[in-house]
Amino acid sequence: MADMGGGSAFEVAGGTVTGTDHLAAGRPNQDAYAFRAEGGCLAAVVCDGCGSGARSEVGAALGARLVTDQVLGALRRGGEVDSPATWEEVRRGALAPLRVMASAMGGSLSEVVSTFFLFTVVGLAISGDKACAFSLGDGLIAIGDELLRLGPFPRDEPPYLAYGLLDRPPGGEAPRFTVHRAFPSSAIRTLLLGTDGALDLLEPSSRQIPAGGEVGPLSRFWEDDRYFRNPDAVRRRLALINRSVTRPVWKEQRLEREGGLLRDDTTVIVVRRAQSARD
Repeated sequence: MADMGGGSAFEVAGGTVTGTDHLAAGRPNQDAYAFRAEGGCLAAVVCDGCGSGARSEVGAALGARLVTDQVLGALRRGGEVDSPATWEEVRRGALAPLRVMASAMGGSLSEVVSTFFLFTVVGLAISGDKACAFSLGDGLIAIGDELLRLGPFPRDEPPYLAYGLLDRPPGGEAPRFTVHRAFPSSAIRTLLLGTDGALDLLEPSSRQIPAGGEVGPLSRFWEDDRYFRNPDAVRRRLALINRSVTRPVWKEQRLEREGGLLRDDTTVIVVRRAQSARD
């Protein structure tokens, strides 16, 4: 539970799983997530490393923690969740340590950035009685029953925060954060953040999981208490949906393999108002 102080609290759960395409290619999960509540504020972020970056899982893991920390810092210093100045402060604050690391790694800066530090960001920020959903890149935000599909972008090339490290970023200008919705924090009942792989969860909920059962509606993640009681429950559910099954076809004397349903790395964070705060 993320205690915000003042009697307001939210329950937060998250999980990530490697997509079947990455498994088949022997590549690691390039997604990451982080969330933290502090000083009456909460920040939650999912990040998706660029698929063409050989080691972009490094940037995603760093980025999730850096952006979360910068959001909390900006809010604690009095930044408004819907102010462009706040998000410029977050952007610059997250880029500063990335710039130090990229420079210290030596070689071509553009090569280091493209190999290690390209990742998208989808997040939630809460400060007292105000909240917002934001992003820099593609993904999914579900605010109650409202679904925001972020992307796709032209040529399947989303903007990346780390383009701000380059003297000549693609498109000519360093990408900025976008605030998609700003609303009173009291309006939050349920909210889900997802990387673009989570869009596969929006396919018909009656789809059969190879390992058994139905995928079920997205609302399962915030309606089922077990996802908030067990910190590994979200990951386990995603892993079940993505589990491959091999079955014998006796008449043809062969084995048939049915792959998991999540082709891309998939990461979600689920936020809901705690029961004590709802009563």
